[in-house]
Amino acid sequence: MGAPLTGVSIRVVDGDADMALARGVRQEVFVVEQQVPPELEYDEYDATSVHLLALGPDGAALGTARLISGAEALAMTGGTEGRVLLGRLAVVAAARGTGLGAQLVRAVEELGRERGAREVELHAQVQALGFYERLGYVAEGPVYDDAGIPHRTMTRLL
Repeated sequence: MGAPLTGVSIRVVDGDADMALARGVRQEVFVVEQQVPPELEYDEYDATSVHLLALGPDGAALGTARLISGAEALAMTGGTEGRVLLGRLAVVAAARGTGLGAQLVRAVEELGRERGAREVELHAQVQALGFYERLGYVAEGPVYDDAGIPHRTMTRLL
């Protein structure tokens, strides 16, 4: 594990410039590194989700995540009341192993709490199950394919 980052700030995306930075992180991590087709990475939920952006002390974008809540979360989680969806968690390679991913998860959970959520659902890449388990998430259901990558649904009570 790398050294914890200092001087990192996490904020809610506010405006086109922030969104461009968040999309840049997702482009680097998902589209370039993991070869997810852009038409699958960027979806209709981007316009209505709350996005978080992690910035280094120099203003460089280091990570991002999004929160889907309300009617969209109900539709995506099978109608589970009080559940929000954490998604598109991405941390650039240089910032991995520093705890930034966990900070982003906790920030999304807090946003969910503020919106009345009692539970968070996420769709984890199988290679990341241990990361989420360490944060209190429990896998449920079978492994499934999403964009050519094996995933499992995980949940955590808030």
